[in-house]
Amino acid sequence: MSDIEEHRKKIEEITLEMIKLLKTRTDIAKQIGDAKASLGMTVTDEEREDTLRTQVAKLCKEIDLDQSTASKFLNLLLNESVKVQSDNKQTHLSMFLKAKALEEEGKKIIHLEVGEPDFKPPQEVKTALAEVYDKGYGKYGPTKGITELRKILSKDSTVDIENIMICPGARFAVYLAITTLLNPGDEIIVIEPAWPAYKDCALNAGIKVRTIKTTLETKWEPSIDQINNAINENTKMIILNYPNNPTGKNLPEKLLDNIMQTAKEHDLYVLSDEIYEDYYLDDEPKKIVTYGYEKSIITKSFSKSFAMTGFRIGYAVAEPPIIEKMSKLQALSLTNVSEPIQYVALQVIKSPFEAIQENTETIEARLGILVESAKDIGLEFIEPDGAMYLFAKTKYKDFDATKFSEQLLERGVAIAPGEGFGDYKEFFRLTAIDETKLKEGMIILDTILKELYG
Repeated sequence: MSDIEEHRKKIEEITLEMIKLLKTRTDIAKQIGDAKASLGMTVTDEEREDTLRTQVAKLCKEIDLDQSTASKFLNLLLNESVKVQSDNKQTHLSMFLKAKALEEEGKKIIHLEVGEPDFKPPQEVKTALAEVYDKGYGKYGPTKGITELRKILSKDSTVDIENIMICPGARFAVYLAITTLLNPGDEIIVIEPAWPAYKDCALNAGIKVRTIKTTLETKWEPSIDQINNAINENTKMIILNYPNNPTGKNLPEKLLDNIMQTAKEHDLYVLSDEIYEDYYLDDEPKKIVTYGYEKSIITKSFSKSFAMTGFRIGYAVAEPPIIEKMSKLQALSLTNVSEPIQYVALQVIKSPFEAIQENTETIEARLGILVESAKDIGLEFIEPDGAMYLFAKTKYKDFDATKFSEQLLERGVAIAPGEGFGDYKEFFRLTAIDETKLKEGMIILDTILKELYG
């Protein structure tokens, strides 16, 4: 027993010393973050992280330590650095909150920063809301969702009902998938520019994000080599989002085929966020469900297609074992999705074609106007294949979209800074909104650009 106590005491001393070192490391990381911010540098430096990984791997061989364990520990440290260095990062959400605060003060704001359809939901929503009370939909319900809704969604997705789970929005489905399927220290691959919530959910769960940076010059397309170079023994998932937020990009079918084949070869989960599946301009993109890959998780929503953002209703499509894991956390978190809202969604999905078609045509027309306005201004961008955004930059050197977004907000127009979507500080995202407001907002944007840089 005396030997055990002696070893325990040593472990305690080492653990406490590690905590002190963690504090020192975190303080230095914060200082580096402040320096990066002042220099306009991005938070994550994949090249330096890879160098450190190589050093750790070499050390593991020298001291005979399991490399996988060390890599996971390193990922936790790197995540802490990202957290402390991301506190002041400007995203579409932070700009939206600033814009709403100005509106409360009485200032008029044109919202080009937020991805929210500004037209009304289908008439079925109003009718269903009036029926909920008499229909008795207002009680506790199944965690995975009411049977009627899951059944009709399963037919729409050509899967079994056990492959469907209702969630309070697609965002929560993304959170559930990352949190339940991965463990702290695991890694996921995110193709940037990307919706910030993927990174945020991963950081919250202790998952390390490996980013694949795409560029305007490559038409926002990743290469298979980029993806393969990011994969190691800790890689567990790759996230896809097409049509993409913020670029509106769809992947060529051959490239998507290659990505799915790579995922299968490395036994990776594929989390496909298809919230904009009904907003495409030309040929319908290939569906992930058609690959029949048992480790795919598809998230969908009523928010965009039916303009039901505030109703918070979405769903996930996956194999039953995956759905079971996700549903257990959902049960713990919120018991079940609101039955009245599920009933509303059920009535909408029963006759969806006209509503979706009308909304799709509205967004398509607005995107056309946005593209033409951006061309007239002289912005640089790839024309979107779908979604409801334009991701653009100016022709001016040393242009900082974050600073510009603050200046533009003072003149009554809110845009989303590109740094919220990755290492894209010279870019900004614009949303296709009501034609009149869109044109007015673009005129103001052009005017401010010329005043500041022209």
